[in-house]
Amino acid sequence: MKRLNEKVVVITGAARGIGFAIAERMASEGAKIVIFDLQKELVDIAVTKLTNLGYLVEGYEVNVTNAEQIDSAVKIIKKKYGIIDVLINNAGITKDKLLLKMKESDWDAVMNVNLKGTFLCTQKISRVMLKMRAGVIINISSVIGIMGNAGQANYAASKGGIIAFTKSCAKEFSSRNIRVNAIAPGFIETEMTENLPAEVREKYAEAIPLSRMGKPNDIANLCIFLASDEANYITGQTIQVDGGLIM
Repeated sequence: MKRLNEKVVVITGAARGIGFAIAERMASEGAKIVIFDLQKELVDIAVTKLTNLGYLVEGYEVNVTNAEQIDSAVKIIKKKYGIIDVLINNAGITKDKLLLKMKESDWDAVMNVNLKGTFLCTQKISRVMLKMRAGVIINISSVIGIMGNAGQANYAASKGGIIAFTKSCAKEFSSRNIRVNAIAPGFIETEMTENLPAEVREKYAEAIPLSRMGKPNDIANLCIFLASDEANYITGQTIQVDGGLIM
């Protein structure tokens, strides 16, 4: 039996990067995957890739800062499946600048996508789970939300906010058998880190006890565990996947 057999999983920001890796791994464990992402072209490409692998996947063009778009997609999913078992709030952006040079628009954009988006998707989809009296919510935070980082005050605040949000939701939803946890990735090899100069990548790797960056599947593997029945006594936690970067 596959660990997520027949579970309906909604993943935001899953057209590429860590979100796509999560979608692929969870689909391989029997989940029915629903991708939310901002760009329809990328959504279609991701759905085609996963469908060609034999997985049951669909995708919607959804801006996680837009409550109406989320509502519309959730209604379609609920009508089709009747349930939503797992929500993974993965959508996120960065707009890095030193605080004194940071524009108000840079702050607002990051907070809206990373934190407000997590709030809106959780609020809309948790209503389905509350009626089911079951569900799993996994919020993708970051080690930056724990340790901070120069030039990333907006990103750090949004990801730290996700950790506090996770704990509050875990307390609110626990009586309905809904578990809420966060994952805090460290430096993971994605398109974003691939564009960094080699010397910068080497500097990051030197700061990590395991002396290497992580892979998107390192996050995906933990998502599978947290979404499965094997983690049914874990809630309100933030688990770091960072090669020992912060101990």
